[in-house]
Amino acid sequence: MIATRARYTTLWLVFALTVITYLDRLSISAAMPSIAREFNLTPDQQGWIFSAFTIAYAAFEIPGGWLGDRFGARLALTRVVLWWSAFTALTGAAFGFWPLLAIRFLFGAGEAGAFPNIARAVSRWFPQREQGRAMSVSFVGLAIGSAMTAPLVFTLLEWQSWRWVFVECGVIGVLWCVAWHRWFRNLPEEHPSVNEAELKLIRADRNERELDESHRIPWKTLLTSANLAFICLMYFAYAYGLYFYITWLPTYLLKARGFSTGSTKWLAAAPWLVSAPALLIGGWATDWLARRTGNLKLARCGLGVFGYAASAITLVAVARVEDNRTAALLLALALGLQMITASAAWSVCLDVGRKYAGVVTGCMNTVGNVGGAIAPLVVGYAVKTWGSWTLPFYVMAAVFVFGVVMWLMVDPRKSVLLENG
Repeated sequence: MIATRARYTTLWLVFALTVITYLDRLSISAAMPSIAREFNLTPDQQGWIFSAFTIAYAAFEIPGGWLGDRFGARLALTRVVLWWSAFTALTGAAFGFWPLLAIRFLFGAGEAGAFPNIARAVSRWFPQREQGRAMSVSFVGLAIGSAMTAPLVFTLLEWQSWRWVFVECGVIGVLWCVAWHRWFRNLPEEHPSVNEAELKLIRADRNERELDESHRIPWKTLLTSANLAFICLMYFAYAYGLYFYITWLPTYLLKARGFSTGSTKWLAAAPWLVSAPALLIGGWATDWLARRTGNLKLARCGLGVFGYAASAITLVAVARVEDNRTAALLLALALGLQMITASAAWSVCLDVGRKYAGVVTGCMNTVGNVGGAIAPLVVGYAVKTWGSWTLPFYVMAAVFVFGVVMWLMVDPRKSVLLENG
């Protein structure tokens, strides 16, 4: 019997979700120069608006991941996308700093749990040997959505108010929810499009205990796990670096490097365009190394150490280089090197989390987003207090060096499931 390929429909839906996630998330960064002019926002106020999303995202990430473990990714992701789409649209109704801060906080609370539940869906629908590549394909959507945002938003701003941009982005998420809820099922066994051969392929490297849908979460094991702590701190560095690109990049290119609006909308897309192949390469590399060497530590952590170290070196070069176009190209390279590590990081959570993948990825993403909340504030206060666009890059490089040390401490072979007995 020839295996069906229903799992790839799930992957396409997840891919579309990550495109929409980052289109909605980055719209505020591209629109911020217009918003800041209208509301007379200072750099530190802009930093707080950027960080409001991330603070809420971090606070609600573990509950969001738990909802997926408790009720399944079908319901959890439908709730997540409907909520954040509503507050994306409401961003267009803001009339000052405080309302905008509150709306962005609630937007972040709604989006929390998106990626843990994506990881959960991948862990249920793909065999372990394909999970790294599946996660990398889903993350390519992240890069494509991000690359689209600046060109799309800057172009729309030539035709209409920034307020309508957020309404239009919100509608896209609602349409995705309809498609997801109609097609997806929490387990491939429940889907009529999955035949026996495909199910056997998906379940080939699992045991029954990993498929157990028990709702009891071993919180004591999780909260006392040194391995999970290292994973979380490793991802702190990842998100810290990522959120400069998500929040300040267009403003940096306009204000610090003096590019025109026309140039900025394409240069702000460049790091994300570089990220798309980097994510694919990272997903392929981590799976290939795992198969070829049988050494999961090398496959996950070795790739992570390389990506973080190379990104740190490149960010120092960005801070020191005077030529504006060279700096923009180095920024693109730095994000690409960082993104090589994404699939390895999320695959580690699947390695150690197994049936608790939603909560484990939620823990990792929570701590990561603490870093993501701090980064925009560091930039905002560095610009306001010292007038420096250089200092934030040295700080970012130092955070990645810390991340290298954390990667070296992670052990992807140490499963939370086994630790729990």
